[in-house]
Amino acid sequence: MSKRLLLIDGNSIMFRAFFAMHQQMDRFVNHDGLHTAAVYGFKLMLDSVLKTYKPDAALVAFDAGKKTFRTAMYDDYKGGRDKTPSELSEQFPYVRQLLAASGIQTYELPNYEADDIIGTIASQADAAGYTTTIVTGDRDLTQLVTEQTTVAVTKRGVTNTEEYTPAYMLEKLGVTPTQYIDVKALMGDSSDNYPGVTKIGEKTAVNLIREYGSLDAMYEQIDQMKPSKRKENLQNEEKIARQCQTLATIKRDAPITIGLADLAYTGADEGALVELYRELDFQSFLKQLNPTTITAETPTTAYTELTAANLADVANMTGSIVFHLELLQANYHEADLVGFVIGQPDHWYVSADVSLLQTPALKTLLANPDVKKDVFNAKAQIVALNRLGVTITPIAFDLLLASYLLDTNENSDDLALVAQAHDYQGVVSDEIIYGKGAKLAIPETPATWMTHLANKAAAIHALRQPLFDELQANDQVALYTDIERPLSRVLAEMEMTGIRIEATTLTTMQAELTTRLAELETAIYEDAGEEFNINSPKQLGVILFEKLKLPVIKKTKTGYSTAVGVLEKLRPEAPIVDKILQYRQVAKIQSTYVAGLLKVIRDDHKIHTRYLQTLTQTGRLSSVEPNLQNIPTRFEEGRKIRQAFVPSEPDWVIFSSDYSQVELRILAHVSGDQNMQSDFKSGEDIHASTARRIFHLLPGEEVTPNMRRQAKAVNFGIVYGISDYGLAQNINVTPKQAKEFIQNYFDEFPGVYHYTKDIVKIAREQGYVETLTHRRRYLPDIHAKNFNLRSFAERTAMNTPIQGSAADLIKIAMIKMGQALQAHGLQARMLLQIHDELVFEAPASEVPELRRVVAEVMDSAMQLDVPLKVESKVGPTWYDLKPIED
Repeated sequence: MSKRLLLIDGNSIMFRAFFAMHQQMDRFVNHDGLHTAAVYGFKLMLDSVLKTYKPDAALVAFDAGKKTFRTAMYDDYKGGRDKTPSELSEQFPYVRQLLAASGIQTYELPNYEADDIIGTIASQADAAGYTTTIVTGDRDLTQLVTEQTTVAVTKRGVTNTEEYTPAYMLEKLGVTPTQYIDVKALMGDSSDNYPGVTKIGEKTAVNLIREYGSLDAMYEQIDQMKPSKRKENLQNEEKIARQCQTLATIKRDAPITIGLADLAYTGADEGALVELYRELDFQSFLKQLNPTTITAETPTTAYTELTAANLADVANMTGSIVFHLELLQANYHEADLVGFVIGQPDHWYVSADVSLLQTPALKTLLANPDVKKDVFNAKAQIVALNRLGVTITPIAFDLLLASYLLDTNENSDDLALVAQAHDYQGVVSDEIIYGKGAKLAIPETPATWMTHLANKAAAIHALRQPLFDELQANDQVALYTDIERPLSRVLAEMEMTGIRIEATTLTTMQAELTTRLAELETAIYEDAGEEFNINSPKQLGVILFEKLKLPVIKKTKTGYSTAVGVLEKLRPEAPIVDKILQYRQVAKIQSTYVAGLLKVIRDDHKIHTRYLQTLTQTGRLSSVEPNLQNIPTRFEEGRKIRQAFVPSEPDWVIFSSDYSQVELRILAHVSGDQNMQSDFKSGEDIHASTARRIFHLLPGEEVTPNMRRQAKAVNFGIVYGISDYGLAQNINVTPKQAKEFIQNYFDEFPGVYHYTKDIVKIAREQGYVETLTHRRRYLPDIHAKNFNLRSFAERTAMNTPIQGSAADLIKIAMIKMGQALQAHGLQARMLLQIHDELVFEAPASEVPELRRVVAEVMDSAMQLDVPLKVESKVGPTWYDLKPIED
């Protein structure tokens, strides 16, 4: 069996990888700000071809520079190409490092291109009897195809290739590999910037070479060619064609200093790969490596196994301790409790017996207010310990929260990934220890996971001071100590309390929605004139656009688009469209919310949602398992779901308090706009007052509902950097009218205009923007050359301080409300946070006092230059809330 050789066109694949991943550039930046998309894409290609071709020898060839023997022949060779983006240039050294760690040779040769190196090595390999595969993004290399050499040209990214063999060359291009050189000589190459013969395109060039066999043969017989402008061009430009032939020909005898014997491929140096992946933050690639490889790189922290016999060694600890209860699943309400680690530096105690936590010695220690606790993910620890009847307080340091505040991207539930983001390498990913999915399990050897827990404790301790120092440098200590850390306990209490659900209400709704779906289905079939699968985009597209002849708005790779946006535009065209939209809404409410909620009701007849405190870039909380923030309220069927949410005690009610127009009030504050502040202070409806201003209404002139609707769209759109076109689409006016609205708005609110300009300037200068409490959002694309990326970063710069400050405000209100309920001796419980709304349950008799306390606390949660306004409602269910009458 012949040896297998793999040759890779390094520059070509780098460019292909870079532009294939370009739309995801913001995802591929490491902790030092290095762009990594091209390295990532190159790695994907490398994995694919190594697996496919299983080489015995391999080489990646690179261009040595822009000056080659071809540029000496023709000054404009490859001229006119755009300068290599700096985001790509900075990645070349790391691709070379990747290749070295992967055990693959690289080579470049001054005065020659990578193609010439590949051509020369491939020629040697043919002579030596190798089977060779050349991987490239450039079809020019297909001239190297032989019976032993295949050229695989990448398409649709970097992992899909089209393999050219001599037979496929004839089938696909109509010429042999050698003839392809002559085709290029005649047609030229816009990419390499050599001209070819005037008016000769690819089709003509192929036909000529097929007819005459070669360029030389064509010119030998050109006098016999019928007179034509083409013949005239060929004769006049023979010298150009000959020069282009030389430019197009890949050298097979370049003076390289390496040979086949130097290219043996024996596999990767996994230790070097680990180091590189950590530097580039390639966590997914790290997970693919052999766990023993990574473990070998990781220090093992000494520990003592904790038993009933040595509990006193831990119980007597004072000052500050690290504690970590290991949970196998993300849902800590139900996760398996593996074991725990507790202790101080050089005195780590690990146990698999979680019942030890229920002993008086450890219960007392964990609840001791004089012993500070350092943890990872305080909320999860509080809730999981509560399942054992154990309280942990006070928590001084939460590695997850501190890391998230320093960089909102560092929010993994995996302690190791968070630690590695802060250059701490002493702990490995949970996935390496426990596996994932169906293979998730506790290792058979206890020492494996016990060492893992000790390593986690050491990581928490080691990162405490450095992260506190960074918080201090960022002026974020108060954000951590006064907001995020106390909020984790408030959220834990809300999650543990849960909210009662009447399952019978949901099952009744389920039956009603099933009937409603059947009615809509029948009506849709009647309009269509036949039955079909309404949930099939393909079948629906045929009905709407072929049978009913509705105008085609958009096509996809698989047919007609039937997305919601498309159907909304088609709604006026035919009644069937409105019924399909209703059908989709009802079906989603039925499956996602009604059936979905029924599945997660616990034995206590409650739902216990989890709040993700470290997910969003703005600081907003997210609700999961189930998501109670996304229950649809635009449609009556969706609103009715709230009928099932009821108080958990007899004679209690549901009470809700909602901040009114909080983002606009914060905008008025941060922009300092006098007109907007005046409108809020007057108590007038802000959208009506904005309408008066932008429509230049005279005193006494009425603001129509449509004017108010349009003014509202402008109010909320401005801070999101809405364009003329975007606003025009939202309010159904022409772009010219929308532009006029925006200009009028900025004329009336000049402070807002200056804010939008100033905040983008600040973002460019410092690379991030902040909320009122110094919550940061980094914007790596604020200087991007790509217009779309840069524009998105600019819009984000405008919006984040507003949306993030609103998130901070509701968090402060939640903390203060928790304190106020205790201080006033109220039985009321805070149950849910839904955007700018807090939902409580309380005895009906407490409502007057609760209303007073809520107004007092929420109105003063943050001091702004305009008043905050809270609207409260009460009712027997979450659906039946009504404003409280004075």
